[in-house]
Amino acid sequence: MVCALAVISDGNLRSVSLTLADIVGIFEDRYDPAWAESWDAVGLVCGDPDAPVRRVLFAVDPVAEVADEALAWDADLIVTHHPLLLRPVHGVPATTHKGRLVHRLIRSGTALFTAHTNADVADPGVSDALARAVGLSGDLRPLSPSPDDPRRGLGRVGELPGPLTLREFTAGAAKGLPATAGGLRVAGDPDALVRTVAVCGGAGDSLLGAARAAGADVYLTADLRHHPASEFREAGATALVDAAHWATEWPWLRDAAGLLGETNVETRISAAVTDAWTFRSHEGST
Repeated sequence: MVCALAVISDGNLRSVSLTLADIVGIFEDRYDPAWAESWDAVGLVCGDPDAPVRRVLFAVDPVAEVADEALAWDADLIVTHHPLLLRPVHGVPATTHKGRLVHRLIRSGTALFTAHTNADVADPGVSDALARAVGLSGDLRPLSPSPDDPRRGLGRVGELPGPLTLREFTAGAAKGLPATAGGLRVAGDPDALVRTVAVCGGAGDSLLGAARAAGADVYLTADLRHHPASEFREAGATALVDAAHWATEWPWLRDAAGLLGETNVETRISAAVTDAWTFRSHEGST
């Protein structure tokens, strides 16, 4: 479909009414489904490929709050990073929360499309957007390059425009990412200077060793566990910044929406904060 669109005489996609198949083609050109992990579930979840698409809502998670927003805005398509049906199912009855969501979307004529690990490794992909959001500039390189193409891969490593203290870097990162109840947790000397930064959108403790090998002064990711983080810090000076999973992947939504910038499709980034944690308490025994 995308190739067919490209030969339109005026070369202007804004003059073309796009179908769901056209939109899927645009996203799969950038985020090839073949790049997804074998355990992943990416692509079109529900929707009629021949249906016209006028409005697309982008969100990290396919949850009821996002569906509410999409239906209220009369969206024709929701594009999410996280899959709805990651594990195999044998049915989608409305007696389950995921089944109810599928039924609501089908009844309203709203399609759902997912780009997950194929968007993680793309160039540019999820971690590129995260790197820019926390202040990295210039060239970025994969933290864990793909064996098929060294330009692709998980995570990114890059340089700050100038050295900052860890405290300053973390403050800037907090401003660049959406606010969450958990904020940012930091392990390291707040006055230590950092210049080389590694990032990974989503759960990234599998790349701790790669961050050290890349010479990163600080590694920002999500879902860090106590023992891996503690052992990592004991073994070297690389600082750690642990952000909310949702927050590290949210910057990618703007990049994904930008793929439709040359079309006549209206896009919106979901206002829903779908981080799992809703508040924190600092009280405790002394």
